[in-house]
Amino acid sequence: MPRIDELLRAAREGTGPGDAEALLAHALGRPHSWLYAHGDEEPDAEALAAFDTLLARRRAGEPVAYLTGRRGFWRFDVAVTADTLIPRPETELLVERALERLSKGIELEVADLGTGSGVIALALAMERPQARVAAVDASKAALAVARANAEALALPGIGFHHGSWYAPLAGRRFDLIASNPPYIADHDPHLGQGDLRAEPRTALASGADGLDAIREIAAGARDHLKPGGWLLVEHGWEQGVAVRALFEASGLIDVATERDLEQRDRVTLGRAPGR
Repeated sequence: MPRIDELLRAAREGTGPGDAEALLAHALGRPHSWLYAHGDEEPDAEALAAFDTLLARRRAGEPVAYLTGRRGFWRFDVAVTADTLIPRPETELLVERALERLSKGIELEVADLGTGSGVIALALAMERPQARVAAVDASKAALAVARANAEALALPGIGFHHGSWYAPLAGRRFDLIASNPPYIADHDPHLGQGDLRAEPRTALASGADGLDAIREIAAGARDHLKPGGWLLVEHGWEQGVAVRALFEASGLIDVATERDLEQRDRVTLGRAPGR
């Protein structure tokens, strides 16, 4: 029976950085850090067989997050399934900028459009427990995942709403609306590469230029923001100019684009006039 360190050396070929470690830890039911302290141990036959199966599926193109059913984000882990987008570190910039605009200790109305696994709603509810957060998604399956994640993290201040963008929020206005919508062009070749191949296309692609969802979100913002309320949207690194134009055309003010750690346009924000 091979040792854990030997397994990892052999398994790293044909997988991405950290994939073998994540899959072996999952097969063993151990935390990632445990592997390095027990490299000379031998896994039992059942765990080894499970690891071999996971490794084969990963090499066939299945994302690690779907194989383990978990992904870390902000200060927590969440369940993810093939019905949800895999949370990515870039989205934490959206959360950071949203929190800067949400005062602590007061009641607030917040919306997360296209919530997926719920990570944006969960992070905002965790950091601003007095906020009421409305999490919206057109996928009932994704909403079920998000609801289960909220229950697992004991975050009761989130309401879950099935529908497209603002449709379930008729008549409601918010202090802040956040969204990580689909923003890849329908025929972008990246959709056929890497983990994107396995993720739900409706959570990734949005029209010929990738901006259809953002157009709809921007156009409806003034009807759903309180005076002075903020809209924040994540988008592709080449879309900053176009998204700013959409925000300004919708009547938002103080429009600006924030850059990610790689100094690429990532989040555009603007606020409704007033206050």
